[in-house]
Amino acid sequence: MTLLLTLDDGSIQRKLAEAVDLARAAVLEDAGAEQVGAHVGVDSEDAVSASHLFEATVSGYRGWRWSVTVALAGEEEPITVSEVVLIPGPEARVAPAWVPWDRRVQAGDLGVGDIFPVEKDDLRLVPAYLESDDPAVEAVAMEAGLGRVHVLSRHGRLDAAARWHGGEFGPRSDMARSAPDVCGSCGFFVPLAGSLSAAFGACTNDISPADGHVVDVEYGCGAHSEIEVEVTSSVPVAELVYDDSLIDFEAAPEAPAEPEPEPEPEPEPAEATVVDESEAPVAETPETAEVQPEVEPEAAVPDTADEAQVEAESTSEH
Repeated sequence: MTLLLTLDDGSIQRKLAEAVDLARAAVLEDAGAEQVGAHVGVDSEDAVSASHLFEATVSGYRGWRWSVTVALAGEEEPITVSEVVLIPGPEARVAPAWVPWDRRVQAGDLGVGDIFPVEKDDLRLVPAYLESDDPAVEAVAMEAGLGRVHVLSRHGRLDAAARWHGGEFGPRSDMARSAPDVCGSCGFFVPLAGSLSAAFGACTNDISPADGHVVDVEYGCGAHSEIEVEVTSSVPVAELVYDDSLIDFEAAPEAPAEPEPEPEPEPEPAEATVVDESEAPVAETPETAEVQPEVEPEAAVPDTADEAQVEAESTSEH
């Protein structure tokens, strides 16, 4: 085998790649012609073996392939078949990777009555102090974190700190980015005890979405204790002020001039109209009132002789 690895010039891989018929015969013997499709490629396993891939037409295994591994033991040795297996292709639907049961439980999965034991070698816990003959030590043992079988290790504290810092109540959450101030300066913030007190605490504001949760000192919300908002009436009460610099002035429009009277057109001569007397309406003659002649004063009656003389004179002139 060492000789093959040292002196191989690519001829062994060519022989393995050309063994398509041998690989197909092996898979047909194992699965049957109705479950074997076309040859789709060959993968090199190592210097003396390769796997030929065929489409699998098995019901329920869409996208899977038949893999036939062939090997060459020596230059003068025949090519042999090592194994025939059904493997998923790049588009095959496969089950998710197997995860041990104790690692499948996620945050929030533990319900009422569920029991989840802790591993014996859990890195988050370390042995703690149990008992002491000194009564003074026993009196403060529980407050100092003693009196328990296990306490948090350094790894456990760092793991919890990283999870809380990057969680929903950490400084990078959307609520914290829009908050006017941080929890470290809020009156509702209660720091944790121990080494985590500098970075974390509990929120006690029932209005806050973080009420009863561990929050980062750099977290914040709109219910901060030191927020002061100026409350003003919704009705405007400010004194009315005019700003002359913003007033637009426009010139008044000029009164329109009276138009000159147009000369009246000369009347056209009326055309003579022939009126048929028979068809023309008869104008009613208005009744004339009787006018009494004025009575002239009686003139002096000339003498008869004088009248005859005047008449004779006029006749002689003619």
